[in-house]
Amino acid sequence: MIRLGQPPVREAVPVEETPEPGPQHGRPAVTGIAARLRSAPLTLTLLGLLWAIGGATGSLSHGASRELLSQVGIGVPTLAAGHWWTPLSSLLLCPGRGSYVVTSLLLILIVPAAERRLGWARTLGVLVAGQVVGTLLGTGLVAVGSRTGEQWTAAVADQTAAGPVTGLFALAGVLGYRLSVLWRRRLHLLVVLVPLVMTLYVGHLQSVQRFAGALLGLGAGALLARRRGQPRGRRSSHTETRVLVALCLVAAALGPLIASLYDNASGPFNTFAELYFSHRLSPDEVADFCALSAHDCARAHAVERIFDTPARLMAALFPALLLVLAEGLRRGLRLAWRITVATELLWAALLLWLFAGTGTGAGDVVQYFVEALLLPLLTTGLLLATRQRFGLRVPGAVLRRLALLLGGAMLAASAAYAGLGVLVARQFEPGATFRGMLSGLPAQFLPPAYNDLLPDYPIAVGPIARALETYCGLAFWVVALTALLLAFRRPLVHADAEDAARARALLTAYGGSTLSFITTWDGNHYWFDEEGRAAVAYRVLSTVALTTGDPFGEPEARRRAVAGFARYCDARGWTPCFYSVTPETRAAAGQLGWRSLQVAEDTVVALPELAFTGRKWQDIRTALNKAGKQGITAEWWSYHDAPHALRDQIRSISEEWVSEKGLPEMGFTLGGLEELDDPAVRLLIAVDGERRVHGLTSWMPVYENGVPVGWTLDFMRRRSDGFRGVTEFLIASAALGFKEEGARFLSLSGAPLARSGQDAGPSGLQRTLDWMGRVLEPVYGFRSLLAFKAKFQPEYRPMFMAYPDPAALPSITRAIGKAYLPHLTAAQGVRLMRKLSS
Repeated sequence: MIRLGQPPVREAVPVEETPEPGPQHGRPAVTGIAARLRSAPLTLTLLGLLWAIGGATGSLSHGASRELLSQVGIGVPTLAAGHWWTPLSSLLLCPGRGSYVVTSLLLILIVPAAERRLGWARTLGVLVAGQVVGTLLGTGLVAVGSRTGEQWTAAVADQTAAGPVTGLFALAGVLGYRLSVLWRRRLHLLVVLVPLVMTLYVGHLQSVQRFAGALLGLGAGALLARRRGQPRGRRSSHTETRVLVALCLVAAALGPLIASLYDNASGPFNTFAELYFSHRLSPDEVADFCALSAHDCARAHAVERIFDTPARLMAALFPALLLVLAEGLRRGLRLAWRITVATELLWAALLLWLFAGTGTGAGDVVQYFVEALLLPLLTTGLLLATRQRFGLRVPGAVLRRLALLLGGAMLAASAAYAGLGVLVARQFEPGATFRGMLSGLPAQFLPPAYNDLLPDYPIAVGPIARALETYCGLAFWVVALTALLLAFRRPLVHADAEDAARARALLTAYGGSTLSFITTWDGNHYWFDEEGRAAVAYRVLSTVALTTGDPFGEPEARRRAVAGFARYCDARGWTPCFYSVTPETRAAAGQLGWRSLQVAEDTVVALPELAFTGRKWQDIRTALNKAGKQGITAEWWSYHDAPHALRDQIRSISEEWVSEKGLPEMGFTLGGLEELDDPAVRLLIAVDGERRVHGLTSWMPVYENGVPVGWTLDFMRRRSDGFRGVTEFLIASAALGFKEEGARFLSLSGAPLARSGQDAGPSGLQRTLDWMGRVLEPVYGFRSLLAFKAKFQPEYRPMFMAYPDPAALPSITRAIGKAYLPHLTAAQGVRLMRKLSS
């Protein structure tokens, strides 16, 4: 929390975890991957064999030939030809260059983790068994389906597949049972969703085999876990359930997009994928429309023309809408839940209408239901089953602004299309009337695939008419999706002055840590336990609830506050993060299964026995003596009561410090001028005989039983051309003054990204933070700050960050960065990067 005039110091934010630090910015991740592979001999062997065989057979450069696949790949034709070895031989060959890249990435992600937890021999056994049994099972299902006359399986019955991905999905299914409950759920959901989406939309033989391998891995892993007596996973939290439901919606949205990347995608759900993701009409389709009538021909060419304009983005309208709604579901919003349910029901109704219009016989009802209606109905059922997890409401004011914005955008787009269209009626075919333009409005707001489902409307042929057709609907949806996303991402936080006063009373009565007084600053919100005996100060940035230090209040209640605040955040879809906390809070979080790392080190000076005698205090005595010779004295003030001349100099010194750095002042746990104006904060100012301010420090009280028993350093500035030893002089003078008043200790606050000692075996993320401290030292002087504090012979106390979910570290990092630098401009960011790289 200390900031010095020279060198500048700021508290740092945690960075994303990388296993091994290095001397350059890109080195930690690269070094970590290399170290991971060095400790995974099976992974290196499989990668080497895969790429060596690919190079020897020419599969890397030109793709596997049909003749090679007929001998090595597995499928109904190869098994029927008696090639019994193909379930094994398919393990070490991929059909093309892209497949080699994807397979290698999966190998690097899955196999090293499995080697560490299962051992290389068991990992190899699961991989091979999953590949053999999974490919055989998937091929058998396709063979059975084709013999019963099922159209989809009959279409892929002559395919052959190669590659170890089936075995990798089986291995991932088994590996999930060796992970924590949180990661087990997520990995297992991905293990099911990825091959399932590929099966339903792409429908190739290899997709069916991979899905079969995933199911085998999940079943085998469950059996092994039961034999080991592994406890079953607990019920997922509100937050985790929302994440899982959102992932399912993302899968439903991306399925048609993924299928569009494949040639001859033939999955059962791909039959009506056109209504999700529109495609350009083929020449044959355009010719068929032109054979019907001149107007149909004009409409077909108009749809084809869309894909040569920005309006082609409308082709992905439904997937984009579902992705935005998935973000709202992840945050637990009732509005997103309602819109998603309505969208899925409208989709099902549309498919039923199409089915009724085809006059299909009753014998095709089951097939139609499976191919078209099953997905929206399953999604709706999932949403209904989990509806209680989506109870958070968008604030009324935000909802009203959203409704006005969407309504205004719709009205403006409609008026532009219909009103301006009438003015350029001759640029439409046939000539446009106001009624005709109204009939064409739905086509402007729907994907191109829906044009042939709509009634006749005027077709644009002139430049202005084509511009209206291109941009009116697109502009509305850009506004609508952006507004929805911003509304979903707006934190739902409510706080008032009564809560702040209540929290301050708790802090004064019972106290907290050396940093607890910063909970009184503006910008914080407060959570209280049920009995009102403990509180947590926090602020919400995106979906991260970032605490301002430890819980405070009655000692026993504050130990229980960590779990209580975690439940409070979970119910609201937030990720809690206890930041700059003591080992006591870290231990309480550890009982919940949270992880932690050291982010700073508090430095505490005991006052009762303090005496600046002996060689180790030489620098401090020198500063005191020089100040006396130069006529500099230390004066206690409160900022509010200080003379105007002193306050003006304080503001000038602070402004000088900020302007020299070219960066804004940091906030959050670092106080500024606003935080000085508190009656409880004491200001120590160094002035000379001419009343010229050379430097200043501010001190926050640390309460116990209603009275201050210690003081914590916060704001610190010195004049650039002033007395050089003013920092040491002010701190030493404050220590002596507090000692005379009977205070027990003085805290010099935390030194970010610097530690006095090293752990015997620090974690990968902790090593990365240590490396970041070394890299940032020339700019921020973290280690210099720690060395400066060593002059006062302090006791070093680690300060930690505790968090529940490693996957949330990127969002936590962004939240902390935004908390410290909420007003950082782009130019200042560039300037900071230049300083770091210089």
